[in-house]
Amino acid sequence: MAQTPKRWDVENDDFWRSTGSRIAYRNLLISIPDLLCGFSVWLYWGMIVKIIRTIHLGNPELFNFTFGNGGKPYGDPAAYSALLLTLPAVAGLMGATLRIPNSFMIAICGGRNVKFMTTVLLILPAFGAGIALQNPETPFLTLVVLAALSGVGGGAFASSMSNISFFFPKRMQGLVLGLNAGLGNLGVSVMQFLLPAVVTAALFGSFGGPPQTFEVKQQTGGVETAATKELWVQNATLVWVPILAFLAVATWFMMSNLPQHDCGPAPLAIGKYLWLMLLGFAGGAVGVVLLIIPWGGVPDLVKVFATLLATIVVTLALMRFLTPGPIKANLNKQFVIFKDKHNWLMTWLYVMTFGSFIGYSNAFPMLIDIVFGNISVAPDGTPLAQAVPNPNAPSTAYYIWIGAGVGALIRPLGGWLSDKWGGARVTQWDTWLMVAATIGAGYVTYLARLSPTPEKYFVPFLVLFVVLFATTGIGNGSTFRMIPIIFSKELAGPVLGWTSAIAAYGAYLIPQIFATQIKAGTPEYALYGFAVYYASCLLVNWWFYARPGAEIPC
Repeated sequence: MAQTPKRWDVENDDFWRSTGSRIAYRNLLISIPDLLCGFSVWLYWGMIVKIIRTIHLGNPELFNFTFGNGGKPYGDPAAYSALLLTLPAVAGLMGATLRIPNSFMIAICGGRNVKFMTTVLLILPAFGAGIALQNPETPFLTLVVLAALSGVGGGAFASSMSNISFFFPKRMQGLVLGLNAGLGNLGVSVMQFLLPAVVTAALFGSFGGPPQTFEVKQQTGGVETAATKELWVQNATLVWVPILAFLAVATWFMMSNLPQHDCGPAPLAIGKYLWLMLLGFAGGAVGVVLLIIPWGGVPDLVKVFATLLATIVVTLALMRFLTPGPIKANLNKQFVIFKDKHNWLMTWLYVMTFGSFIGYSNAFPMLIDIVFGNISVAPDGTPLAQAVPNPNAPSTAYYIWIGAGVGALIRPLGGWLSDKWGGARVTQWDTWLMVAATIGAGYVTYLARLSPTPEKYFVPFLVLFVVLFATTGIGNGSTFRMIPIIFSKELAGPVLGWTSAIAAYGAYLIPQIFATQIKAGTPEYALYGFAVYYASCLLVNWWFYARPGAEIPC
């Protein structure tokens, strides 16, 4: 087991060369795959519901959920798809909420202890979902609970970034934090690339359970035929269990706590970690319950945003009033950021970038199937009473990962450009591109929805979304770069933690907003709404930070 060093002073060149660098790089080596797997488990529900939907369409007896429909099966594919999007939304909601306690957990519990417990807790939903998905009659509520537990992977980002920042000198933190964050975010793309392959074979033998058998309609020589297929959707979660188990052992024996973190003995530190996580889960649970219970005649979008607000308020209240004395003193110092208007302005801007990246990553697998996997009009353009499967639907599974991969890998470019030209300037031009790409994607979605051959719009749709993902990555780097310039050294850390936590709610908001519009039959309206929000960010960034004579030029 790696020992806690008795001294830690990485700003001292002699110490860094003789001792610090070796320990720091060893911790980074484990931190990156840890965070990558955390993102994978947090966001694999977007891929899982895509696979479940495909299986159900080919065999309506499998995964025939009746949750929220009065005990009756969903006959409407759009309503069934909207229900499935609840699962990635729940994971997104809980993951973002757990970022709040994770933001200041390292100084209280120690880096190695936090990373070890995070990895161990991620094994529970991965293993549990692998067992649950073997039975297509598993209650939907069970999957909701497992999706909520997967949120541990989303919360891990805040503690991981905080932990690595302590190991490296300031002159190296830009690159190192970029590697930790960028390669961690790449977990979304790795997962989306990996899962279509792992669900096609019995990887775990009899332990992995039987496959799900269903039919897929296809066009062969102009004649529609049906082919029988088998998938093991449970492999999508079981595949992470051995990887996480290995990383848990590596974390315990190779990562380090640091002497400036007075975390105490490991059992005490782990107890504090579990208490803080329990508060985060309690706040997130309020949101999950509000999300899944009926609200009578309240419009869906009102419910979505009211649930988000209630979750944040309850979580902050629990953190404020139910934390032990020493932790509370640390927290009260950070709460001063809520009196600074620029904290709220930068939160608005950071949600646009990272919130969009993580939200589109969560919703994209299902969205792409709904837009191109269904036909809503007859060959003469007459609307059909109910959408039918598109026999010529493109094979989208092996394209889905591209967008998230581009968004993650291009993130350092946003920081580099901001160093040269200024963060606000880069954010301004980047946001113009986001607005244009979102409107374009919405228009292509509209054309595909009204076409008897939607597949012909797949390439422009994919290109526009790759551009959109790229702009979220660049903007992620540029807005992140603005915060240390706008705020003092004492406040920059808490602001970064807060903005990253709130932005992570994009993983909840975007799937839910798409779900409401899919139910209404107009998914393009969601994209148009996002474009309006991005336009508001243009104004905020220009007025306060980018224009000549701005309040804080940066």
